[in-house]
Amino acid sequence: FPYEGYTARLLSMESGECIQTLEGHADHIMSACFSSDGALLVTASEDRTAKLWNTESGECLQTFRGHSAWVESVSFSADGTMVVTASDDCTAKVWSTESG
Repeated sequence: FPYEGYTARLLSMESGECIQTLEGHADHIMSACFSSDGALLVTASEDRTAKLWNTESGECLQTFRGHSAWVESVSFSADGTMVVTASDDCTAKVWSTESG
């Protein structure tokens, strides 16, 4: 999962070629995490949001807003239905992948 500035790129494990470019954050991406089935990716950004992406289409499915400082870490629950974000505002938030 390399990133360049405000975008994340998904690379083919076989060829190393870029297969998706995920654009939508307004500041640097700090971390990312794949769901256990690989169908989803969540990114954390200095723009104080986390974004949920469909890895096949590259579509942004959800934008999680609510932190007052940059989001530095993200992770999925084991079943992939929840995302947790940790922010430099000293809070962690739990979000539904379906409803935000």
